[in-house]
Order: sequence, then C-alpha cells, then structure tokens
Amino acid sequence: MARKPPRAWQRMLSGRRLDLLDPSPLDVEIEDIARGLARVARWNGQTSGDHAFSVAEHSVVVEGLFHQLNPKASREERLTALLHDAAEYVIGDMISPFKAALGVDYKDFEARLEEAIHLRFGLPPKMPAKLKKKIKQCDVYCAWFEATQIAGFTVEEADKYFITPPDGVHVTIDPLPVVEAEKLFLEQFAQLSHG
Repeated sequence: MARKPPRAWQRMLSGRRLDLLDPSPLDVEIEDIARGLARVARWNGQTSGDHAFSVAEHSVVVEGLFHQLNPKASREERLTALLHDAAEYVIGDMISPFKAALGVDYKDFEARLEEAIHLRFGLPPKMPAKLKKKIKQCDVYCAWFEATQIAGFTVEEADKYFITPPDGVHVTIDPLPVVEAEKLFLEQFAQLSHG
C-alpha cells in the first residue's frame, strides 16, 4: 500500500490553505501575515521584559529605519521593507546561525514564499539587489538596537556581530503585547498600501 505524501500546506485563520512547497499569491492574506508575525518572537524569545519582541513589531521598526535613512523611498519600496520578513508568518524566525546551518534549500524555500507574498501585494517578485541591500542594512541596525536593549548584548558585543548604526539614528525597542503588535503592523501596512 502506497503511503500518502505528507501534508505540505498550512491552514490559516482566514480559511486559506497555503501550499508551502508551491505557494500561491491567492492564498496570502495580510491578516494572516500580521497574526503570524505578531506571535513569532525574535531572538527565540530570549529577551528581557514582559513580552517577546515580535517579528511584526521588528518589521515596523525596520520600515521606520528604512524610511528615515531613505526619505525619498517610494511607497512600494517602504512596503517591501515592511514585508521583508513576511515569510516568517509561516516558517517562524530562525536565528541566522541556524539558517546558515540549513543551507541553500532553506533559502530557496523562503524565497518562494517571499515571491508569493510580493506578488499578492503588487510588488516585484524578486527584490532588486540594491533595495535588498538597503533593507538588510536597516534590518541589521535594528538587530543591533534589539541586541543592546533587550537581548543582553553589550555594545562591544553588538558592534562585533552587527553593524553599529550611524550617529543620529536611534530607536527604542519596547516589546508590545501580541494584539498591539498585530494592530501596529496592520496599521502600517494600510498606510503604505492606501495612504
């Protein structure tokens, strides 16, 4: 008797079934992304405070840094920055050392999800290299602030593992409750989508 292949789709609260091996933009909903990202903890939850710092809140902070450092960025570029970790609503936030250990297959898997998300919201499926570099820089700056404010790193350690943000660039990392992080993400999405 032949074995059935394992289930490779995730049922979302919206009712959508997202095929993880062949994701369709038609099965991507921003509410599902916001809900998932608000419940995924950065640093695997190894942070101080009453609440985990969610990927949803991290995404809003990164978009804010991107806008601050690129004030002439288009709404589309800012939306791309907000959605830079959107695939994590399905696959979670794996720490960078673990991603490196998993290798190329993981990156391909993540890229397919990212392409479906981008297509769903009218963005180019593949992020232009120049834009990707700018967003990644803001992502690493945000990680530096997270590391020094809530993850227990000294400034010296953070300077060693991340990129020190330039003078005049500062954010306060204040982990929000899940419901507030979800709302914040959806509000920023709405502003960038319709504003």
